[in-house]
This record gives sequence, structure tokens and C-alpha cells, in this order.
Amino acid sequence: MTGQEEPDDSRDDNGTGSGEAAHPETAHPEAAESETTGAETTGAETTGAETTGAETTESGESGTARPGLAGTPTWSRVVIAGALAVALLLVGATGGMLLAENREGADTAASRTAGADPVSVGFAQDMAAHHLQAVTMSNMVRDRSDNRAVRQLAFDIGSTQLEQVGRMKGWLMLWGEPEQAVGEPMTWMSGHGENADGDGGAHGDAGAHGDGNAPRSAGDPLMPGMATEDELARMRSLSGEELDVSFLQLMLRHHQGGVDMARYAVEHSEVGAVRMLAQSMLDVQGAEVDLMRTLLAERDAEPLPFP
Repeated sequence: MTGQEEPDDSRDDNGTGSGEAAHPETAHPEAAESETTGAETTGAETTGAETTGAETTESGESGTARPGLAGTPTWSRVVIAGALAVALLLVGATGGMLLAENREGADTAASRTAGADPVSVGFAQDMAAHHLQAVTMSNMVRDRSDNRAVRQLAFDIGSTQLEQVGRMKGWLMLWGEPEQAVGEPMTWMSGHGENADGDGGAHGDAGAHGDGNAPRSAGDPLMPGMATEDELARMRSLSGEELDVSFLQLMLRHHQGGVDMARYAVEHSEVGAVRMLAQSMLDVQGAEVDLMRTLLAERDAEPLPFP
């Protein structure tokens, strides 16, 4: 119709344009935004739930919450501290047991050595004095002899008997006994130190010295096999083969003189260590006696007669 506007067909019955119907998100931006936000929120909650479940599952395997970056969990510290405490207690208990055993062993050893029997004491005192003369003669020849075999023998005798002297004097100290005996020598052996009449010593003029309570002096009687001062002085004046022969003769007789004391100690001492040492003397000096006899024979010399 001329002069009238043509009807607008782009609107629908509700008064909404076709463009809006074709693009509902554009037509209602707030509603679309609200729906989008809700979906995102729901997804985030779902993701958080999944994450929480995963963490819960993982932590459930160990039975505790996962440790953080701060350090060791509390239960681990408790276990370590407890283990250290137990270890310290065990070390302390072990140390206490060892100290107690050592103290008990020392007390037992002291009780065994305290108050030794007269045979052990007398043997240690007299044999130590007997040995010291052998050491003196050995040192003299070791430094002056020209013969290698004699020097070696003198070295062996001197070093061995000096060590034994130290051992016997150590025993005497533990027993609370004097290193030097008083009165006549070898009274600890039955039949020694007194003759049948009871008025003298069994060896020379043993009964003529002192009252039996004074320590022995250089003038007291010699024990069997020991060299006199004159014999020692003569040996000092010799040299060469004469020195070797004099040493071999005096030392051979010296060894023979100690046999009775050592054998008596083996048979009558109540201390095991004393018996062992005395037996060792018999074994070693027996071999040395055989060697000295051989060395004397090589020099066409005879042993000295034994008193």
C-alpha cells in the first residue's frame, strides 16, 4: 500500500528479533556468563575432589600424612632417639661388666700371689742372687771374647737370666717379701742350711755369719756353683782362649749349682708360675751345659770339679 510501512517480519511473536533468537548467548550475556562460571566452579570442585582423593589414597598407603618440607616426621625422630638411648644403655652395661671382670680378675690374681709359700719365696730370693753372678760373668765375656760361639753363649745366658731375675723380684714385691733373703741361704730346702749337728751350714761356713735375721752381705757364704771373688778377679785378668776356657768352666759349674734349687722348686712350690719358671731353667740350662762341655772339649779343657 502506498504510503504505509511494510510490516517487519524479523521479530517473532514474543517481540524478539530473529538475530537474538539465532544467538541466544548474545541476547542474554549475563545468563551465559553465569552458566559458564558455574560450570567452571563445578569442574574446579571436581578437580579438587579428585586431587584430594589422590592425596588421601597416597597418604593412606603409609598410614600417616605425607611429610612436608620441614624435615623428618615426628614418629621417625622418636624411633631414632629411642634406638640411641638403647645403644647407650648397652654400651654402659657392657663397660660395667668389663670393669667388674677386670677388677675381679685382678683381685683373684692378687689373692693367689699374696702370702706365697716359703719354698716359692726362698727360691725367688736365692735364685735371683745366683742368677746375678751369672749375668756379671756373661757381660764380662760378651764384650771381651774373640770367639763368636762363646760371645753368643754369653749373650744368651746374660739376657735370659737377667729377665728371670726381674720376674722373680717382681713376684717378691707382689708377695710383700724382701728381694734379699735374711740369714743363711737355701734354708727353704730340706737338708740345706743346717748340718746334722745343727751348729753350722751345709755349705762351707754358712752358720758363721750373723744371727739369721740380718740381710746377707758380700761376705756371706756362696750358694752351690757360685764363683769366688778370687776366681772372678782371675777371669777379668785373662784374654783370648784363656778367657773363654775360664768362663766356660765357671759357668758350667754355676749351672750345675742351680739344678738342686730349681728341681726342689718344681717339686715343692705351691705357685704354678714358680714351678713353670724352675722347669724352664732346668730345660734351658741343661742344653747350655751340654754346649759348654762341647766347647771345652774343643779347647782340650776339662770342667771344674763340682763341690
